Amino acid sequence: MARSKGRDSLGPAKQRGRRHRVVHVFTEGEVTEPHYIDIIKERGTYADSVMPVAVRIANQNAPGSQRKPVKLVEAAVKLMREERRAAKREGLKKEFWPQVWCLFDRDQHEHVETALKEAREADVRVAFSHPCFEIWRVLHHKPVTGTFNGVCGEATARLPYATSAANIKVVLPEQIVHGSFEQAKKRARQMNAAHGDHVPLSNRDPYTDVFTFVEDGLGIVSY
Repeated sequence: MARSKGRDSLGPAKQRGRRHRVVHVFTEGEVTEPHYIDIIKERGTYADSVMPVAVRIANQNAPGSQRKPVKLVEAAVKLMREERRAAKREGLKKEFWPQVWCLFDRDQHEHVETALKEAREADVRVAFSHPCFEIWRVLHHKPVTGTFNGVCGEATARLPYATSAANIKVVLPEQIVHGSFEQAKKRARQMNAAHGDHVPLSNRDPYTDVFTFVEDGLGIVSY
């Protein structure tokens, strides 16, 4: 990933005569989510082709101990404050202000609701999956029914290539079928609708809203 220089970290620098928006992403996984993001960035159709989105994995080299939801949000909130102050100082229009996102799962983590609350209060966006990100991957191929009792392995087992992939954490381009985003989003909404609004996100099994990150964060409408 190319290093940014100076003011380009905020997004005001021009690329081929166009400004771009920066999205900083904190991922729980070290492999799966970054691989997925790389693939859809290359294959995706963008809502606004005039304003490219520069995506930066903010915790690329972070150890596992710093990848739990609360730790991710703490780091994201700090970065958001720094970026907002810099954007205001530089006089950037809001359309060019950086976004900060966290992608994390329910798994067996503690204090998930606390992390979600702190993110909301700081305007840090979260793409959340229960029990894990693999639910979103499964939805690209088929609907998801039933619950998983918080066990990610049960979700992973539903991937059509789970028994053949050498490393299930690695997302391969051929696993993201052309035109699959719309189907995955539709299935996710149907799945999520089974939970009442009164149920906390951390108790919604299964659940995923990764499609909001794809659309609102990356600006991708299809792939």
